[in-house]
Amino acid sequence: QGSAGNVIAALCSFFIPGLGQLLQGRLIKAVIQFVLAALLWIVLMGWVIHLWSILDAATWKPRA
Repeated sequence: QGSAGNVIAALCSFFIPGLGQLLQGRLIKAVIQFVLAALLWIVLMGWVIHLWSILDAATWKPRA
C-alpha cells in the first residue's frame, strides 16, 4: 500500500496483467483482468486490458 507499493504493483502488472492487483489483495479484479487480457490477446486487443491493469494498480487507494 502507499505510493511505493503501488509502483511495485504497477511493475508486476506490466509483466502479467492482474498480478499487481493480486499483490494488493484484490483477487476478483486480478482474475478479471488476467482473463480479459488473455482472451483479448487472441485478437490483438489485449494491450488495452494490459494498460488498464497497470494504471489501476498504480492509482489504487485503499478505502479508509
